[in-house]
Amino acid sequence: MSCPALPEGFDLTDPDLHQHRVPLPELARLRQTAPVCWIPQPHGIAGFGDDGYWAVTRHADVKEVSTRPEIFSSHANTAIIRFNEHIPRDQIDVQKLIMLNMDPPEHTRVRQIVQRGFTPRAIRALESALRDRAARIVAGARESGSGDFVTDVACELPLQAIAELIGIPQQDRSKIFDWSNKMVAYDDPELAITEEIGAESAMELISYSMNLAADRKACPAEDIVSRLVAAEDQGNLGSDEFGFFVLLLAVAGNETTRNAITHGMHAFLTHPGQWELFKAERPATTADEIVRWATPVMSFQRTATRDTELGGQRIEAGRRVGVFYSSANNDPEVFDHPEVFDITRDPNPHLGFGGGGPHFCLGKSLAELEIRLIFQAIADTLPDIRLAGEPRRLRSAWLNGIKELRVTYA
Repeated sequence: MSCPALPEGFDLTDPDLHQHRVPLPELARLRQTAPVCWIPQPHGIAGFGDDGYWAVTRHADVKEVSTRPEIFSSHANTAIIRFNEHIPRDQIDVQKLIMLNMDPPEHTRVRQIVQRGFTPRAIRALESALRDRAARIVAGARESGSGDFVTDVACELPLQAIAELIGIPQQDRSKIFDWSNKMVAYDDPELAITEEIGAESAMELISYSMNLAADRKACPAEDIVSRLVAAEDQGNLGSDEFGFFVLLLAVAGNETTRNAITHGMHAFLTHPGQWELFKAERPATTADEIVRWATPVMSFQRTATRDTELGGQRIEAGRRVGVFYSSANNDPEVFDHPEVFDITRDPNPHLGFGGGGPHFCLGKSLAELEIRLIFQAIADTLPDIRLAGEPRRLRSAWLNGIKELRVTYA
């Protein structure tokens, strides 16, 4: 049965749709008329051998799903809402080794270890180095006169921050960029990246990270890798666990922040009053509004572990449940005039870092720091930056990605 609030056959996870736009009008209609609605799909098109999923669109319901992992599992079918229909099930199941796709208590054990690298003290220790890096990135862009903001500016600071945080040599950051791009871009035919290439890239990144962990075990250094993997029998990460952790960082800490920065720049350039306000006042609320506006991860999924009820709808055990952050972050029950880009918005209880619960974004403080530093550097060095073309969107079922944004820097 189709959802009565949507046109026949309309699928909120259709990558062809997302290549052109985020379906905000359709999500608004669902919030108003069918906030928990069954979305039918052709059998197996998402890679799961089923016929659809429940779409959850209201802010309150997304939070409820996020905070009840005993009922809504990340592990059963992973958090990715749509794979290629031809993906073998074993390629989905291997991703359960990533923290994003774990449930408590295993998720709790791993998170307690890796969060050692994301303490306020650890993030503060990066600030000076990242401020200098942001200034150099932007100065380099200025010298070029014009170019692609994504590759010139947006991608660089997240990559360098990850390298700085976990001790990856800076000269290897291009490898991380290439591998992470291939892992998430398999839905975009223009990039000629298949599911197989994406899987190979994931294994290369894991292998690289495991070798780095083995090196630090043999010869510890003053970095987070050494702290995470030393003395494995005392509650630290094994080399394979560290490998999957870096894989998660490459997407969660690189792709998402890069896209937040790109969407933020586009928002400023299409809302010039906000850009003038930022240059003059640098509001502390800016990063949160950029993340709300961008919502780099449009949706994740959970799987019902037992029969339950949500938003007045009965959900059977085994059914997939899509939580749509793009919808929650535009819920007028929570945000005044959510269609307005307002860098002074306060409070701003957006769900761009997740809906709370065990999977709330571990790198929230680092992402906010990167966003703040890069836009301060842009405002200082490129105050007259302007658009030179429309953004070209990534074809993806769940990532709100921009693969190119042409700008003039000076």
